[in-house]
Amino acid sequence: MRQLAIAAALAAIAAALGVPGHAPAATRSNTLIGTDGPGFTITLSKTTVKSGTYTIVIHDKSNIHNFHLTGPGVNKLTSVPAVATTTWRVTLKKGTYRFVCDPHATSMKGVLRVT
Repeated sequence: MRQLAIAAALAAIAAALGVPGHAPAATRSNTLIGTDGPGFTITLSKTTVKSGTYTIVIHDKSNIHNFHLTGPGVNKLTSVPAVATTTWRVTLKKGTYRFVCDPHATSMKGVLRVT
């Protein structure tokens, strides 16, 4: 019981000091969040990032849209009829990446720059 209390106290201190460790994926700097729908919008949480390995979480909120990311070495997409959350692990290289909703590519689009 005492060991549990000590472990909990140490975890609380580490959290208060901002010590990295068990932070949720959405708070890590190598995580990007993409969203399409429910209206005619498509977004990515950042527009410029450094090259490296990233976790990309896509919130596909409409059965008439998808999220399609393309760029150097990457071609990932969600399904148009699916309404779901999808997670990809990708290595982003220097260059320009584009994300679109394929059925509405002229209006639902964006750019991610990797430096």
